[in-house]
Amino acid sequence: MPPHNGLVHPDQYDWRDSNVALINSDIDHKVKYQSAATEPAWNNGVVGAEPGLFVWRIEDFEVVPWPRGKYGSFHEGDSYIVLLSKSFDGQGREGAEEKKLIHDIFFWLGAHTTQDEAGTAAYKTVELDEFLHGAATQHRELQTAPSDAFARVFPRLKILRGGVKSGFTHVDLDEVSPHVDTLLRVFQHPSAAAGRDAILVHEVAPSWQSLDEQDVFILDKGDKIYVWQGKQCAPMEKLKAAQVVHDLTIAKHVDVEVLAQTEPRSKVVVDYLGGHDVDLFSMQFHAPRPVSAATEREVKKLFRLSDAGGDMAFDLVKEGNGIGKEDLHGDDVFLLDSGKGIWIWEGRGASRAEKAMWLQVVQRYISWQQDAADLSVAKVKQGNEGRAFWTAVEA
Repeated sequence: MPPHNGLVHPDQYDWRDSNVALINSDIDHKVKYQSAATEPAWNNGVVGAEPGLFVWRIEDFEVVPWPRGKYGSFHEGDSYIVLLSKSFDGQGREGAEEKKLIHDIFFWLGAHTTQDEAGTAAYKTVELDEFLHGAATQHRELQTAPSDAFARVFPRLKILRGGVKSGFTHVDLDEVSPHVDTLLRVFQHPSAAAGRDAILVHEVAPSWQSLDEQDVFILDKGDKIYVWQGKQCAPMEKLKAAQVVHDLTIAKHVDVEVLAQTEPRSKVVVDYLGGHDVDLFSMQFHAPRPVSAATEREVKKLFRLSDAGGDMAFDLVKEGNGIGKEDLHGDDVFLLDSGKGIWIWEGRGASRAEKAMWLQVVQRYISWQQDAADLSVAKVKQGNEGRAFWTAVEA
C-alpha cells in the first residue's frame, strides 16, 4: 500500500471548519514561536546566537539541561534533545568571521523510554526549530541504530541503564548505583562511515553471557575494577576502556586490573560473572551487540509529495545513483531514502498541506518498508541544507 494512502480526510470532513488551513501559515509559526520564546531551556542568551553543543533530557514533560560533564552519556530509559550549532561563511567554510549559524537538532530516544517522553522530545524539537526560525535540520535518533551523523557528534558515546520517572509511567529498570556490579561493553560503532575512532560504551547485563571476544569489557565491582580484553578486540577499544577506567577512578580510589582473554587469570572475571563451569580456552565468547547499523538497501530512491494535481500524491521520482540536485523542485516536499537514512527536503514553495503531512508520510513509509524501521530520519528546508544532506543526495 502506498504510504500516502489513508492520509486524506474523510469525504464528509471540511477542513475549512477548523484551523487546519492555518497549519504552516504565518500565524501558525508566530503562535509556535511565542510558545518557544517562553521555554527557559532555549532562552539562555546563547542558544541560537552562538555556535556550540547543547544537550537536554526530558524529565516529567520538562526540558532539563544535561550536565556538561555528562555530555556523550545517555540513559536507555530516557529521551534527549541535542542541538549542534556551527558557524559557516557563504562558501560553507566552518568558523568564518561572517557567521551564518547552521543548526542540527537530534531527538534521541532510548530503547526503554516511555511514549510520553518520546512524544515530548519530538514536540519540543519542533518548538526548538521554531525558536531557530525553521533553519535547523531535525534528526530522529534511535539508541539501537545510531546514525553516522550522531556518532560524529559523540564519537565516545556512552549508554547506561536506568531512567527518570515519567509523568505517566515509570521506567522499570535497575538504577545504576555504587552497590550494584556494573559491566560496560566497549566496541566500535557498527557503521564504517562513522570512522574507526567512533567508539561506543554500553552498559550490559553483568553476566558472562554478555562477554564477546571482539570487544573490551569493564567490570566495576565497587571495590575493584577489572578490564577484560577480548582476544580479537581493537586497539581503539582498549584505549577507550582506559579512558573510561580513568574517569571511574577519579571519583574513587580502587585497584584496577587489566586482563587479556588469552591469560589464564582472565577466568576470574568469567567466574565472577557466573561462568564457573565455562572452559576459558574452549569457549567462544559471542554476544549480540546492543546497537547495530541500520539495514542498508542497495538502491537509493527519491519520492515527491505533491498536491499540485489537486489530490495529495506520493510518487517515485527516480532511483539509483543518478539522483542529483536538479531532481529537487522548490514547489514540493521530497523524501530521499539514501539506503542509510531517510531525508525529508522541504521546498520553499511547498504547500501548507505538503509541509503538514511529511511526518505522516515518513511513518507510513517506514511501515511500508519494514527494513527501514531503524533508519535515522532527518528533515531539512531548502536553503538550509548541510553537507550531510548533499552527500546523501549525490553519493
